[in-house]
Amino acid sequence: MLLSPQRSICDDSAMHLSHDHDAPPAPRIDFNQLLTVDIRVGTVIAAEPFPQARKPAMKLKIDFGRGIGVKQPSAQITRHYASEALVGRQVAAVVNFPPRQIGKVMSEVLTLGFPDEDGEVVLFSPDRVVPNGARLF
Repeated sequence: MLLSPQRSICDDSAMHLSHDHDAPPAPRIDFNQLLTVDIRVGTVIAAEPFPQARKPAMKLKIDFGRGIGVKQPSAQITRHYASEALVGRQVAAVVNFPPRQIGKVMSEVLTLGFPDEDGEVVLFSPDRVVPNGARLF
């Protein structure tokens, strides 16, 4: 998907540019721009269904350690994950986006994942346990 001159890569409307795994890369950015995105790992300490959301979603509580604390996002992850299976799992999230109102929930971080073949979210997480609050580099 190409961006029009009126639409920048930072627009909310461009959040999910493409789920096509064959799409070309997004426009190049400077390494310092990447460093402004604070991606941390945390452990899910609570997960519950969020039936008020427009699309099936869950409300999570994620512990990012002493520096960040516990944050609450909403995540559209119901296709592959049951609430009880998420507790204790480490996940990655962007922790320095402004909070966003999702229905009756203020989503404080953006939990990260990749789309599967059907466009459903598969969570992004480390393959070994790392300290909560560890920053992606």
